[in-house]
Amino acid sequence: MRNAFVAALSELARADDRVVFLTADLGFKIFDQFALEFGGRFMDTGVAEATMIGTAAGLALGGMRPFVYSIAPFATLRCLEQIRDDLCYHSLPVTIVGVGGGYSYGHNGATHHALEDIAIMRALPNMTVVCPGDPVETAAAVRASLGLHGPMYLRLGRAGEPRVHANADRFRIGEAITVVDGADCSIVATGAILSVALEAAAILRAAGVGCRVLSMHTVKPLDTRALALCAGAGQLLVTLEEHSSIGGLGSAVAEWLAASRLASPFLSLNAGDSFAQSTGSQQYHRAARGLTAEQVSARILAALENSTPCCSTNPSQS
Repeated sequence: MRNAFVAALSELARADDRVVFLTADLGFKIFDQFALEFGGRFMDTGVAEATMIGTAAGLALGGMRPFVYSIAPFATLRCLEQIRDDLCYHSLPVTIVGVGGGYSYGHNGATHHALEDIAIMRALPNMTVVCPGDPVETAAAVRASLGLHGPMYLRLGRAGEPRVHANADRFRIGEAITVVDGADCSIVATGAILSVALEAAAILRAAGVGCRVLSMHTVKPLDTRALALCAGAGQLLVTLEEHSSIGGLGSAVAEWLAASRLASPFLSLNAGDSFAQSTGSQQYHRAARGLTAEQVSARILAALENSTPCCSTNPSQS
Protein backbone atom coordinates (compact mmCIF):
# COMPACT_ATOMS: atom_id res chain seq x y z
CA MET A 1 0.00 0.00 0.00
CA ARG A 2 2.79 2.41 0.86
CA ASN A 3 4.42 2.04 -2.54
CA ALA A 4 1.04 2.47 -4.25
CA PHE A 5 0.53 5.68 -2.28
CA VAL A 6 3.92 7.10 -3.29
CA ALA A 7 3.33 6.28 -6.96
CA ALA A 8 -0.17 7.81 -6.95
CA LEU A 9 1.02 10.91 -5.10
CA SER A 10 3.82 11.44 -7.60
CA GLU A 11 1.39 11.07 -10.49
CA LEU A 12 -0.93 13.59 -8.84
CA ALA A 13 1.90 16.06 -8.20
CA ARG A 14 2.92 15.96 -11.86
CA ALA A 15 -0.61 16.83 -12.91
CA ASP A 16 -1.40 19.42 -10.22
CA ASP A 17 1.06 22.06 -8.98
CA ARG A 18 -1.02 22.55 -5.82
CA VAL A 19 -0.03 19.15 -4.41
CA VAL A 20 2.51 19.38 -1.57
CA PHE A 21 3.81 16.66 0.73
CA LEU A 22 4.81 17.00 4.39
CA THR A 23 6.36 14.36 6.60
CA ALA A 24 7.43 14.34 10.26
CA ASP A 25 10.91 12.79 10.06
CA LEU A 26 9.70 9.69 8.22
CA GLY A 27 9.92 8.20 4.75
CA PHE A 28 13.67 8.19 4.20
CA LYS A 29 14.51 6.53 0.84
CA ILE A 30 10.80 5.97 0.17
CA PHE A 31 10.25 9.62 -0.77
CA ASP A 32 13.74 10.47 -2.05
CA GLN A 33 12.64 10.49 -5.68
CA PHE A 34 9.58 12.62 -4.87
CA ALA A 35 11.80 15.15 -3.07
CA LEU A 36 14.21 15.30 -6.03
CA GLU A 37 11.47 15.68 -8.60
CA PHE A 38 9.28 18.20 -6.80
CA GLY A 39 11.81 20.19 -4.80
CA GLY A 40 10.00 22.84 -2.79
CA ARG A 41 6.83 20.78 -2.62
CA PHE A 42 8.45 18.29 -0.23
CA MET A 43 8.82 19.35 3.42
CA ASP A 44 10.19 17.47 6.42
CA THR A 45 9.09 19.19 9.64
CA GLY A 46 11.16 16.91 11.85
CA VAL A 47 9.66 15.17 14.88
CA ALA A 48 6.98 17.84 15.17
CA GLU A 49 3.61 16.51 14.10
CA ALA A 50 1.68 19.50 15.45
CA THR A 51 3.89 21.82 13.40
CA MET A 52 3.31 19.61 10.36
CA ILE A 53 -0.49 19.96 10.68
CA GLY A 54 -0.31 23.70 11.32
CA THR A 55 1.93 24.18 8.30
CA ALA A 56 -0.43 22.12 6.15
CA ALA A 57 -3.37 24.24 7.32
CA GLY A 58 -1.56 27.41 6.25
CA LEU A 59 -0.71 25.92 2.88
CA ALA A 60 -4.32 24.86 2.36
CA LEU A 61 -5.54 28.36 3.21
CA GLY A 62 -3.12 29.57 0.54
CA GLY A 63 -4.72 27.35 -2.10
CA MET A 64 -2.42 24.32 -1.93
CA ARG A 65 -3.50 20.67 -1.49
CA PRO A 66 -1.28 19.22 1.25
CA PHE A 67 -0.74 15.56 2.10
CA VAL A 68 0.76 14.96 5.55
CA TYR A 69 2.36 11.62 6.39
CA SER A 70 3.38 9.68 9.49
CA ILE A 71 2.89 6.37 11.28
CA ALA A 72 -0.84 6.20 12.04
CA PRO A 73 -0.75 6.74 15.86
CA PHE A 74 1.61 9.69 15.42
CA ALA A 75 -0.38 11.21 12.54
CA THR A 76 -3.58 11.18 14.59
CA LEU A 77 -2.82 11.23 18.32
CA ARG A 78 0.21 13.50 18.71
CA CYS A 79 -1.47 16.31 16.82
CA LEU A 80 -5.16 15.71 17.49
CA GLU A 81 -5.83 19.24 18.72
CA GLN A 82 -4.31 20.74 15.59
CA ILE A 83 -6.30 18.37 13.37
CA ARG A 84 -9.49 19.30 15.19
CA ASP A 85 -8.97 23.06 15.39
CA ASP A 86 -6.81 23.87 12.35
CA LEU A 87 -8.18 21.42 9.79
CA CYS A 88 -11.65 20.25 10.76
CA TYR A 89 -13.00 23.50 12.21
CA HIS A 90 -12.06 25.31 9.00
CA SER A 91 -12.85 22.28 6.80
CA LEU A 92 -9.52 22.55 5.01
CA PRO A 93 -8.63 20.14 2.16
CA VAL A 94 -5.70 18.38 3.82
CA THR A 95 -5.18 14.62 3.49
CA ILE A 96 -3.74 13.01 6.62
CA VAL A 97 -1.96 9.79 5.67
CA GLY A 98 -1.53 7.31 8.50
CA VAL A 99 0.72 4.41 7.48
CA GLY A 100 0.68 1.18 9.48
CA GLY A 101 -3.01 0.70 10.33
CA GLY A 102 -3.85 -1.98 12.88
CA TYR A 103 -0.93 -4.27 13.71
CA SER A 104 1.18 -3.41 10.65
CA TYR A 105 4.02 -2.37 12.98
CA GLY A 106 3.41 -5.42 15.15
CA HIS A 107 6.98 -5.89 16.38
CA ASN A 108 7.20 -2.27 17.58
CA GLY A 109 4.69 -2.78 20.35
CA ALA A 110 1.53 -1.01 21.48
CA THR A 111 2.94 2.49 20.89
CA HIS A 112 2.98 1.78 17.16
CA HIS A 113 -0.27 -0.20 16.92
CA ALA A 114 -3.05 1.85 15.32
CA LEU A 115 -6.24 0.55 16.92
CA GLU A 116 -8.04 3.76 17.92
CA ASP A 117 -7.42 5.96 14.90
CA ILE A 118 -10.65 5.28 13.00
CA ALA A 119 -12.72 6.02 16.10
CA ILE A 120 -10.91 9.27 16.76
CA MET A 121 -11.06 10.52 13.18
CA ARG A 122 -14.72 9.47 12.85
CA ALA A 123 -15.59 11.67 15.81
CA LEU A 124 -14.28 14.85 14.18
CA PRO A 125 -16.78 17.02 12.26
CA ASN A 126 -16.04 17.52 8.54
CA MET A 127 -13.55 14.62 8.48
CA THR A 128 -13.79 11.91 5.80
CA VAL A 129 -12.28 8.55 6.82
CA VAL A 130 -10.98 6.22 4.10
CA CYS A 131 -9.31 2.85 4.77
CA PRO A 132 -8.32 1.21 1.44
CA GLY A 133 -8.42 -2.55 1.22
CA ASP A 134 -5.56 -3.04 -1.22
CA PRO A 135 -2.98 -1.10 -3.30
CA VAL A 136 -5.52 -0.46 -6.07
CA GLU A 137 -7.95 1.18 -3.67
CA THR A 138 -5.05 3.13 -2.16
CA ALA A 139 -4.10 4.74 -5.47
CA ALA A 140 -7.75 5.46 -6.26
CA ALA A 141 -8.27 7.09 -2.86
CA VAL A 142 -5.29 9.39 -3.40
CA ARG A 143 -6.71 10.55 -6.72
CA ALA A 144 -10.22 10.92 -5.32
CA SER A 145 -9.03 13.04 -2.40
CA LEU A 146 -8.62 16.07 -4.66
CA GLY A 147 -12.37 16.06 -5.19
CA LEU A 148 -13.04 16.69 -1.50
CA HIS A 149 -13.48 20.14 0.01
CA GLY A 150 -12.53 19.19 3.55
CA PRO A 151 -9.98 17.06 5.45
CA MET A 152 -9.56 13.34 4.87
CA TYR A 153 -7.88 10.64 6.92
CA LEU A 154 -6.30 8.00 4.68
CA ARG A 155 -5.44 4.89 6.69
CA LEU A 156 -2.93 2.62 4.98
CA GLY A 157 -1.33 -0.70 5.73
CA ARG A 158 2.43 -0.83 5.43
CA ALA A 159 3.84 -2.99 2.63
CA GLY A 160 3.18 -6.32 1.02
CA GLU A 161 -0.63 -6.24 1.17
CA PRO A 162 -2.08 -8.40 -1.63
CA ARG A 163 -3.81 -6.84 -4.60
CA VAL A 164 -7.53 -7.66 -4.57
CA HIS A 165 -8.94 -5.57 -7.43
CA ALA A 166 -7.92 -5.71 -11.08
CA ASN A 167 -8.63 -1.99 -11.47
CA ALA A 168 -10.16 0.96 -9.64
CA ASP A 169 -13.14 1.51 -11.95
CA ARG A 170 -15.66 1.00 -9.15
CA PHE A 171 -13.94 3.10 -6.50
CA ARG A 172 -15.92 6.09 -5.21
CA ILE A 173 -15.46 7.71 -1.81
CA GLY A 174 -18.53 6.80 0.23
CA GLU A 175 -19.50 3.78 -1.90
CA ALA A 176 -18.67 0.24 -0.81
CA ILE A 177 -17.45 -2.26 -3.39
CA THR A 178 -18.96 -5.73 -3.62
CA VAL A 179 -15.95 -7.97 -4.21
CA VAL A 180 -17.76 -11.32 -3.96
CA ASP A 181 -21.50 -12.00 -3.90
CA GLY A 182 -23.32 -14.47 -1.67
CA ALA A 183 -26.81 -15.15 -0.35
CA ASP A 184 -26.27 -16.46 3.20
CA CYS A 185 -24.20 -13.82 4.98
CA SER A 186 -22.15 -10.68 4.35
CA ILE A 187 -18.68 -9.72 5.54
CA VAL A 188 -18.18 -5.97 5.49
CA ALA A 189 -14.44 -5.30 5.81
CA THR A 190 -12.45 -2.11 6.01
CA GLY A 191 -8.74 -1.64 5.49
CA ALA A 192 -5.99 -4.11 4.70
CA ILE A 193 -7.81 -6.98 6.37
CA LEU A 194 -9.96 -7.22 3.22
CA SER A 195 -7.84 -10.12 1.98
CA VAL A 196 -8.66 -12.05 5.17
CA ALA A 197 -12.37 -11.49 4.51
CA LEU A 198 -11.97 -13.02 1.06
CA GLU A 199 -10.07 -16.01 2.44
CA ALA A 200 -12.78 -16.52 5.08
CA ALA A 201 -15.48 -16.31 2.40
CA ALA A 202 -13.70 -19.01 0.40
CA ILE A 203 -13.63 -21.28 3.46
CA LEU A 204 -17.34 -20.64 4.01
CA ARG A 205 -18.15 -21.42 0.38
CA ALA A 206 -16.34 -24.73 0.73
CA ALA A 207 -18.63 -25.41 3.71
CA GLY A 208 -21.70 -24.62 1.62
CA VAL A 209 -22.26 -21.06 2.84
CA GLY A 210 -22.60 -18.27 0.28
CA CYS A 211 -20.81 -15.23 1.68
CA ARG A 212 -20.88 -11.75 0.19
CA VAL A 213 -17.76 -9.61 0.79
CA LEU A 214 -17.98 -5.83 0.77
CA SER A 215 -14.97 -3.54 0.85
CA MET A 216 -16.22 -0.68 3.03
CA HIS A 217 -13.18 1.44 2.27
CA THR A 218 -14.98 4.59 3.43
CA VAL A 219 -15.99 4.44 7.10
CA LYS A 220 -17.19 8.05 7.14
CA PRO A 221 -19.48 8.70 5.34
CA LEU A 222 -20.83 5.16 5.60
CA ASP A 223 -22.45 3.53 2.59
CA THR A 224 -25.81 2.79 4.21
CA ARG A 225 -27.38 1.84 0.88
CA ALA A 226 -24.99 -1.10 0.52
CA LEU A 227 -25.61 -2.09 4.14
CA ALA A 228 -29.38 -1.93 3.63
CA LEU A 229 -29.13 -4.42 0.77
CA CYS A 230 -27.45 -6.88 3.14
CA ALA A 231 -29.52 -6.24 6.27
CA GLY A 232 -32.76 -6.03 4.31
CA ALA A 233 -32.24 -9.55 3.02
CA GLY A 234 -32.11 -10.83 6.60
CA GLN A 235 -28.55 -12.07 6.20
CA LEU A 236 -26.07 -12.27 9.03
CA LEU A 237 -24.16 -9.01 8.78
CA VAL A 238 -20.49 -9.26 9.86
CA THR A 239 -18.03 -6.40 10.18
CA LEU A 240 -14.31 -7.15 10.08
CA GLU A 241 -11.60 -4.66 11.01
CA GLU A 242 -8.12 -4.45 12.52
CA HIS A 243 -9.23 -1.86 15.06
CA SER A 244 -10.60 -1.53 18.56
CA SER A 245 -14.11 -2.81 19.28
CA ILE A 246 -15.03 0.77 20.16
CA GLY A 247 -15.71 3.47 17.58
CA GLY A 248 -14.62 1.75 14.38
CA LEU A 249 -16.55 0.17 11.51
CA GLY A 250 -18.45 -2.20 13.80
CA SER A 251 -19.63 0.69 15.95
CA ALA A 252 -20.63 2.72 12.89
CA VAL A 253 -22.70 -0.16 11.48
CA ALA A 254 -24.27 -0.91 14.89
CA GLU A 255 -25.26 2.75 15.24
CA TRP A 256 -26.86 2.63 11.80
CA LEU A 257 -28.70 -0.61 12.55
CA ALA A 258 -30.10 0.85 15.77
CA ALA A 259 -31.14 4.12 14.13
CA SER A 260 -32.78 2.21 11.28
CA ARG A 261 -34.56 -0.11 13.73
CA LEU A 262 -33.34 -3.13 11.83
CA ALA A 263 -33.14 -6.45 13.65
CA SER A 264 -30.64 -8.00 11.28
CA PRO A 265 -28.32 -10.58 12.87
CA PHE A 266 -25.04 -8.77 13.48
CA LEU A 267 -21.51 -9.84 14.38
CA SER A 268 -18.59 -7.43 14.87
CA LEU A 269 -15.10 -8.93 14.61
CA ASN A 270 -12.22 -6.70 15.66
CA ALA A 271 -9.15 -6.37 17.87
CA GLY A 272 -11.07 -6.01 21.12
CA ASP A 273 -10.56 -3.34 23.77
CA SER A 274 -7.08 -3.88 25.17
CA PHE A 275 -3.42 -3.25 24.44
CA ALA A 276 -1.21 -6.04 23.14
CA GLN A 277 0.93 -7.27 26.02
CA SER A 278 3.42 -9.11 23.81
CA THR A 279 5.33 -8.39 20.63
CA GLY A 280 5.17 -10.18 17.31
CA SER A 281 4.30 -9.91 13.65
CA GLN A 282 1.02 -8.61 12.27
CA GLN A 283 -0.08 -12.19 11.65
CA TYR A 284 0.79 -13.11 15.24
CA HIS A 285 -1.37 -10.31 16.64
CA ARG A 286 -4.24 -11.07 14.27
CA ALA A 287 -4.24 -14.68 15.41
CA ALA A 288 -4.20 -13.59 19.05
CA ARG A 289 -7.34 -11.53 18.40
CA GLY A 290 -9.21 -14.09 16.34
CA LEU A 291 -8.69 -12.27 13.06
CA THR A 292 -7.28 -14.99 10.80
CA ALA A 293 -9.40 -16.36 7.96
CA GLU A 294 -9.88 -19.68 9.76
CA GLN A 295 -10.95 -17.99 12.98
CA VAL A 296 -13.27 -15.56 11.21
CA SER A 297 -15.00 -18.28 9.20
CA ALA A 298 -15.41 -20.46 12.30
CA ARG A 299 -17.02 -17.62 14.23
CA ILE A 300 -19.40 -16.89 11.35
CA LEU A 301 -20.41 -20.55 11.06
CA ALA A 302 -21.12 -20.62 14.80
CA ALA A 303 -23.24 -17.47 14.54
CA LEU A 304 -25.20 -18.90 11.63
CA GLU A 305 -25.86 -22.13 13.54
CA ASN A 306 -26.98 -20.27 16.65
CA SER A 307 -29.09 -17.79 14.62
CA THR A 308 -28.56 -15.15 17.29
CA PRO A 309 -30.08 -11.73 16.49
CA CYS A 310 -27.05 -9.85 17.75
CA CYS A 311 -23.57 -11.10 18.46
CA SER A 312 -20.69 -9.63 20.46
CA THR A 313 -17.35 -8.41 19.28
CA ASN A 314 -14.12 -10.32 19.57
CA PRO A 315 -13.81 -14.12 19.90
CA SER A 316 -11.21 -13.74 22.63
CA GLN A 317 -13.68 -11.69 24.69
CA SER A 318 -16.75 -13.91 24.31
